[in-house]
Amino acid sequence: MPFAATHLAQPPTREAVDQLQGPAVLEFGTPWCGHCQRAQPLIEQAFKDQDGVQHLKVEDGPGRPLGRSYRVKLWPTLVFLRDGQETARLVRPQDLQDIHAALRTITAQA
Repeated sequence: MPFAATHLAQPPTREAVDQLQGPAVLEFGTPWCGHCQRAQPLIEQAFKDQDGVQHLKVEDGPGRPLGRSYRVKLWPTLVFLRDGQETARLVRPQDLQDIHAALRTITAQA
């Protein structure tokens, strides 16, 4: 699954995320967030050669249960998962190397 340019119409439940198999990245933010907009080119570039990684772009905000379950406070927040378990997290990423390093935590063979 390549880079997701738009937020999901319906976010998954925490239970569904916990059951994900393989590598996945949850990206929490909003379409109007300036920090989110500035990070998009970096995130898109990081996902160019990551076809096997699920990218779930989740619109967040007060009262949104998935973001609260991950204790998201700032946007964008990227949560890197392997088989539903968090391996890394980046808040307001500004460096492509940081994103690549976090992706390696979920794509490296066990």
